[in-house]
Amino acid sequence: MAEIPHRSSTTRTVAVIGAGWAGCAAAVELAAAGHIVTLFESSRTLGGRARAVEMQAQLLDNGQHILLGAYTTSLRLLKTVGVATDEALLRLPLQMRYPAGCDGMDFVAPRLPAPLHLIAALLRARGLAGSDKIALARFSSTARWMDWRLDSDCSVSELLQRFDQTERLIKLMWRPLCIAALNTPPERASAQIFLKVLRDSLGAQRAASDMLIPRVDLTALFPQQAATFIKQRGGTIKTGMAIQKIAVSNAGWRVMQNETESDIFDAVVIATPATQAACLLADVTMDVSIPTFDYEPISTCYLQYPAGTRLAAPFYALNDDPDAGCWGQFVFDRGQLNAAQDGLFAVVVSASSTAIELGHDALAAALAAQLASALQMPQLASPLWSRVISEKRATFSCTPALHRPEETTEFPHLVVAGDYLASDYPATLESAARSGVKAAKLLCAHFTLAK
Repeated sequence: MAEIPHRSSTTRTVAVIGAGWAGCAAAVELAAAGHIVTLFESSRTLGGRARAVEMQAQLLDNGQHILLGAYTTSLRLLKTVGVATDEALLRLPLQMRYPAGCDGMDFVAPRLPAPLHLIAALLRARGLAGSDKIALARFSSTARWMDWRLDSDCSVSELLQRFDQTERLIKLMWRPLCIAALNTPPERASAQIFLKVLRDSLGAQRAASDMLIPRVDLTALFPQQAATFIKQRGGTIKTGMAIQKIAVSNAGWRVMQNETESDIFDAVVIATPATQAACLLADVTMDVSIPTFDYEPISTCYLQYPAGTRLAAPFYALNDDPDAGCWGQFVFDRGQLNAAQDGLFAVVVSASSTAIELGHDALAAALAAQLASALQMPQLASPLWSRVISEKRATFSCTPALHRPEETTEFPHLVVAGDYLASDYPATLESAARSGVKAAKLLCAHFTLAK
């Protein structure tokens, strides 16, 4: 194994390949530690699968996201790069609310200390029978007693059956929560990962369960601020530049944009999607195995209505029923997040592989009709314009006992980062951020030992 000679100073040069949230997190952590970072991104826009796209002469997200108060790493990084989180994020208490036109429920946690906030929310919840509330209380108490862990993983559906959850509670709470959190239907989703998400939200302090909805687009929320932070500390951002190959030598890590252009670095972070990471690693090591994941799509449909068209709440859950042509699981009133988006609604369809077979126009029409019925607002069936964005490989399919590799490689100065790596969480912004920070800390620890 080639060992890279280090400078006499404590500053190192690091290439971070991929400017999604994992790459940006790694780059910020390294820059904050005093190292010189070059961040490479193959597209022109930072953010990876959580980025802004230009649509109807404005920047909108390629997918609607919700963060949680439990996302401590993401929130710390936002503050590190200078984001005023109270202004950039709308903080709402934990809730699962359905509009009047749905046969749903209204569950909102008051701002009380945990676990009183959940007890109060359960007692006040409308649309749940006594048996549903008892089942929910039983689930929470049993999961706490189990320390939110299973001896062996199983599907979320099997877990809910073991916990004797009612059909209505599964339909109105557990299924939509599972699909939203893991982007995998409960019949195929990992119960252990689902429990860990619940542990850090429902099972933690009250603020951890808060829902945080970005008021700005996802690129502006963190990646752009991260780029500024890196450049202020002597780093470089290179967009529109795909890295073709990496190689290690006595001179350092050679990062090649093509056969003739390359740069030399002390260390490398590979923060690309799993398939690209596997290709880059194959050139230098056979000791790191990145599995071939199955993937799940997420579709977001933007529907523009006349100014002043509003929901009674910033977002609602929806009853998805594909047999009835109802595909949407959540709807967001973007105008309540950003005044410049007045009248714009975003409807989310997670695990949308079947939905997108309709085609974008037919799916948008179906979602508009669903909103008109659920919200009892007939005018919503005819938006001014509509656009569907589908990320076909939005997340890996988070199935039981799935093998997810670590950030390390056989080289202490080569690490990997991404939301697909080993984590308590599924593919979320927080798992990406945590992986990026972990990768950066591994390099910093190596630099310290190599002085």
